[in-house]
Amino acid sequence: MSQYQIAVVVGSLRKDSYNRQLAQAITQLAPADFGFVFVEIGDLPLYNQDDDANQADSVKRMKAEIAASQGVIFVTPEYNRSIPGVLKNALDHGSRPYGQNVWAGKPAGVIGASMGAIGTAMAQQHLRNIVAYLDMPTLNAPEAYLKFDDQTVDAQHQFSNEGTRKFVQSWVDAYVAWVKKIAG
Repeated sequence: MSQYQIAVVVGSLRKDSYNRQLAQAITQLAPADFGFVFVEIGDLPLYNQDDDANQADSVKRMKAEIAASQGVIFVTPEYNRSIPGVLKNALDHGSRPYGQNVWAGKPAGVIGASMGAIGTAMAQQHLRNIVAYLDMPTLNAPEAYLKFDDQTVDAQHQFSNEGTRKFVQSWVDAYVAWVKKIAG
């Protein structure tokens, strides 16, 4: 059994998204005492404060998965120079109703991939601003913005390029150390 359970929140709904592939590859690089749960966010209703007293089952499930985890890795694409709406919706649900923020205190890692040369730099910066407000201690360095294509990760969730694997491994190692420092 893993000592540390990490919630993985992928900001893309596409089944074969680059960010889902990146998230799956990241789980292969972690030490044995780290386990991962991929948190489904595509089935959450749009956040509406009127529903705070009677949250949907999908919201309760997501919040329970986050609450049971010792950390969260956000793996996000960049849509129009920001985070996808589905990810913002999940963040809003997890922080409400007021005083019941499941994100608070969870060590966060932020990473992302895209086909573009600057990766997901703008989306990651916006996400960092949001999670700071949600009281998530966030790994600030190293930053990781990956240029991704169909050959970056193979069918077994392994990086095809040794340089990319080493780069992401250094990010994973830093995140693991961050979680152990914050979560104990």
